Amino acid sequence: METNYQEPKIRLATAADLGDLLHLARTSFLQAFTAGNKPENVQAYLNEVFTLDQFEIELTNSASTFFVAEHDGDLIGYTKVNQVPAQTDVHDPESLEISRLYVLEDFLGLGLGKRLLETAIDFAKQNQKKYLWLGVWEKNARAIRFYEKNGLRIFGSHPFPFGDEIQTDYLMRVDFQQIA
Repeated sequence: METNYQEPKIRLATAADLGDLLHLARTSFLQAFTAGNKPENVQAYLNEVFTLDQFEIELTNSASTFFVAEHDGDLIGYTKVNQVPAQTDVHDPESLEISRLYVLEDFLGLGLGKRLLETAIDFAKQNQKKYLWLGVWEKNARAIRFYEKNGLRIFGSHPFPFGDEIQTDYLMRVDFQQIA
């Protein structure tokens, strides 16, 4: 049987992607965080962080960069990386933060998350960063395993306000001399 499967393309997001990127972000966030969280907290976070106005601000912030994965004209995954001053916690000019990395459920397990992570690592190295870090919800075992498998290690934690709760995110990082 012949297949015409095309490997998803990863590219920089542009202003023209804004609506599709927001839809992807909201959908993938709901897929990742609805289970194990109060629906009202999920909705409150969506209404605060995943809005058209907020994404327009983030997309035009020179310290933030979005990479999108596109398949057959549809956005199916993305990562957002932050340099200082857009970083959320560490604020180290020698680091790059992955603030978001999501892939739609239908495309999980195909290596797309790894490709998005590698894109972020390559971007960090091109910008002479010494390490990459991120925060991941302590109850997201699948994501923690994925990051550990790809060389990131837990180095701390921080509180993460989520609706009426304070959750804990593990802080994970990879130093580039370790993966050179």
